[in-house]
Amino acid sequence: MSSPDGGRPITDTEAARRWDPWTPSVVAARLATCPATWAVAGGWALDLFAGAISRAHDDVEIAVPRADFPHIADAFPEYEWDVVGSGEIWPYAQVASDPELHQTWLRDPFTGAFHLDVFREPHDAGTWICRHDPTITLPYTELIRTTINGIPYVVPEVVLLFKAKANRPKDHADFRRVLPLLPEDPLTRLNSWVSQVYPDHPWLTEICASAVRPSPSE
Repeated sequence: MSSPDGGRPITDTEAARRWDPWTPSVVAARLATCPATWAVAGGWALDLFAGAISRAHDDVEIAVPRADFPHIADAFPEYEWDVVGSGEIWPYAQVASDPELHQTWLRDPFTGAFHLDVFREPHDAGTWICRHDPTITLPYTELIRTTINGIPYVVPEVVLLFKAKANRPKDHADFRRVLPLLPEDPLTRLNSWVSQVYPDHPWLTEICASAVRPSPSE
């Protein structure tokens, strides 16, 4: 895609230096009365699913229906928002309506630190639409689960589908850790989706092998 005018380059080094991520519990506390449908995404979502912190996290990400983002913004009136994509960064107000830009960072206007990464996701009313393949959809009632402490998170098969695109060392480690924990239905979904979007992906062999594992009672 062509980038909108008015952005400036932001390097991985600069972004890493400026990130001071909150934890999911801090985010949940700040959004306790927010009417938006939201859920923790990325590596933190897998930790919430597994019930244990597996590694350090460079940021904390949440997903929200694009139309609900103003409710998220209202919950942080003392902060500002930037949109990032393709190595550039823009003030949110400048590119808010661009349908190709979705990654939105919460910034402390005094320190310049980023605390929260919000993915403004495509949707059709109460149905989530995958950005990587719009034929993949889920009702939000199936997309989101909640921890015993009340923190909503994106189901692991969706998180792993997005991680399959990058397949960085941390993504592969996350995949290896979570795969044995997936019940049959999420495992079937993951196999179907990765086969559809990334038919030559190296994870497919392990997903198929996991799908035929004996049940705990056998």
